[in-house]
Amino acid sequence: MSYKFDPAARYAKSDEWVRLDGDTAVIGISDYAQNALSDVVYIELPGVGTHYAQGQQCATVESVKAASDIYAPLGGTVIAVNSALEDTPEKVNEDPFGEAWLFKMKPDNTAEMENLMTPAAYAAYCTTREH
Repeated sequence: MSYKFDPAARYAKSDEWVRLDGDTAVIGISDYAQNALSDVVYIELPGVGTHYAQGQQCATVESVKAASDIYAPLGGTVIAVNSALEDTPEKVNEDPFGEAWLFKMKPDNTAEMENLMTPAAYAAYCTTREH
């Protein structure tokens, strides 16, 4: 299986991606994750103004197969959520790096990006998980 990777993003082992846009971190789930979940039917987004530590559970994505927790790839405060996904959660399957970003954060420390995988490292990691 071939997956898409955003070259500007960094990836967590828990399958979230984060891309910096100035001093804002944009977060979503990877193409690998949306494919594994299959048809996404519901998304529970974090609350704006809520602070999360790196690696803390902050959202949930549900599909016809399973529910999956979403973890903050960076520590920070949620400043925006993609509320359009509440009505069209299937966008996650169609455009995980574009229209289907989940939330945006004001990161505490962008140096935490160094704890995450490059696209190449994440692609290699995904190949170790295939059945």
